[in-house]
Amino acid sequence: MTGPLDGIRIIDLTAMISGPLATMILADQGAEVIKIENPAGGDFTRSAANRQGDMSALYLNNNRNKKSVALNLKKKAGRDALLRLVASADVFVQNFRPGVIERMGLGEEQLRKVAPNLVMVSISGFGDTGPYSQRPVYDPLIQGLSGLATVQAGADELRPQLVRTILPDKLTGVTAAQAITAALFARERTGESQHVRLSMLDAIIAFLWSSDMGSQTFVHSEVPQQEAASLQDLIYETTTGYITIAVQSDREWQALIRAVDRPEWAEDPRFLTARLRQENIDARLELIQSVIKTDTAEHWLARLEAEQVPCAPVLTRTQVLDHPQVLANDLLSHYDHPQAGRLRQARAPSRFSAAPEQHWQGAPRLGEQTGELLAECGYSAEEIQAMCDSGIAAIAATNIF
Repeated sequence: MTGPLDGIRIIDLTAMISGPLATMILADQGAEVIKIENPAGGDFTRSAANRQGDMSALYLNNNRNKKSVALNLKKKAGRDALLRLVASADVFVQNFRPGVIERMGLGEEQLRKVAPNLVMVSISGFGDTGPYSQRPVYDPLIQGLSGLATVQAGADELRPQLVRTILPDKLTGVTAAQAITAALFARERTGESQHVRLSMLDAIIAFLWSSDMGSQTFVHSEVPQQEAASLQDLIYETTTGYITIAVQSDREWQALIRAVDRPEWAEDPRFLTARLRQENIDARLELIQSVIKTDTAEHWLARLEAEQVPCAPVLTRTQVLDHPQVLANDLLSHYDHPQAGRLRQARAPSRFSAAPEQHWQGAPRLGEQTGELLAECGYSAEEIQAMCDSGIAAIAATNIF
């Protein structure tokens, strides 16, 4: 069975996380993704820690189902080879700083000369214009500038905190993948090709707005101070670990009262309505914690589940692997990588009824498909060897063309 993007060819000049994740999502859905890398080391994530068989987990987990072509784009011959690949492509994705791709001689005008119907995608950190557009960018900078670190703190006056995962990078990748498929769909319907531009900053601010920018939604002369949601989170300590409990409706609040056997809470004037429970959230959470800490996680989860109170255990990353719900979802797959050995990875979260089976190809070695794809573009074996000898291209050691 083929994926829904079978037949789509993507030229991927991105590195690090946001761009590679976007193109891996599309590769998992059947697109042919050709990753263009510098022969001198390739994507920086290849050199990250946590390695096996000289392959890093960071690279493996963001580049499966792709092909690698190693070209030196600082050389005209390397750029010419790239343009030959672009001529047969549907999408071109890059995440250099704004202006760099044009200075390389690979801007939209040049690309459309060889591929008029190309969907071009440019991913940036802060945006194409403005005072930050030429600045280097990493995930913590976006968390700070977007307001995400303040949201994570709980209130404007508290010390900002970073989310302990690279949320801006990964969310930008998901956003880019959706935008690419939308542009392809529009091209299919109208015949018009587009240049899609997005930044990490834009992706995160738009993401926050749906639930975290309530005080900024209504336009007033003065923006009200964002009040603290709570000085605590919804993680509760038990005698054997941690659980999480989340109640919103009156029904769920009454069910919680029954589960913890505290009928007097039903008459407490601080908790009579959802609004009052929110206004007195710290007092409410402290009461719940005072009870939950007296017994085991297993005891409370059983009681809460019996009353249909929304709850779950709080697991470590290793415990997640064997949780019954994760196993029931058939979420984790094992397969053999020719260089890195046996791998465990999470499958793509979306399943398509016409393509239920996922056949994975492990992330490529640097230049693994250079010879194959350059030959497809019309280069002879001798020409390819000469390009490798001169440093314009590189081929993985065991690759045969």
